[in-house]
Amino acid sequence: MDENNSDVWKTEINVTTEITETSEIGEFDELDEDPFSALFAQVIRDKVSDVDGGDGEDDEDDGDEGDNEDVGDDEEDEYSEENNRTKMELYDWMQCIVSAIICGIFIFVFIGRTIGVEGNSMLQTLHWNDRVIMSGLFYKPKNGDIVIFRPPSDAFGATPLVKRVIAVEGQTIDINFETGEVFVDGVVIDEAHYINEPTYSRMNFVGPLTVPDGHVFVMGDNRNYSSDSRDSRVGTVDTRYILGKVHFLLMPGEVDPNQRDWSRIGFVS
Repeated sequence: MDENNSDVWKTEINVTTEITETSEIGEFDELDEDPFSALFAQVIRDKVSDVDGGDGEDDEDDGDEGDNEDVGDDEEDEYSEENNRTKMELYDWMQCIVSAIICGIFIFVFIGRTIGVEGNSMLQTLHWNDRVIMSGLFYKPKNGDIVIFRPPSDAFGATPLVKRVIAVEGQTIDINFETGEVFVDGVVIDEAHYINEPTYSRMNFVGPLTVPDGHVFVMGDNRNYSSDSRDSRVGTVDTRYILGKVHFLLMPGEVDPNQRDWSRIGFVS
């Protein structure tokens, strides 16, 4: 073989070898690419599936959490509503109590109050331990009224006294202690319906007596057992000391232990 043919042969062999190596490399690359690609695709699909499944669980969890939040909000609203209702009820009760106290003070000061009777100087109209309602609202003393007043001297302490008005300012009073008759402006007054007995006890009284301005002359219905205007320690009573007029017998006192005459309840005259 000549040298030129030898070079051509070598060239063909090299080319063939290169082509063969290239083909083998290409075939190897192609075969190697398919398994890895499939595996990679499968991994991607699994990952996507996992992500989708996770999103579903998250959505479900989010839904549960949303439901729990809704339940929590409902419970909180219910508690808040109940708390507000309780506060309103307490406010209503406080308003009622305050209103009752204010009304009680107003009634006590301006309209009337209850007074307990101690002693027998007003028999048979009032008995020991009677509870009466008294009022001084816009009151002006009149003949025959039963009044409660503070004693003008310290002889009876600070305890108010209850008596009946016999004469008012400007009137003249006189008493016949032999017959027990009482005269106002020269006229015998009819006391049969309220006195316990006629007036026989003189005490310090000297008549006839004209009642000074702004004063009244008072006596108890149990005339011979009463310290009243006939007694110099009381005398005529300044109307400024009068607390009010007795209007109503609210609770009768006990005549005997555990016995009360309930028929006596009513207006006092």
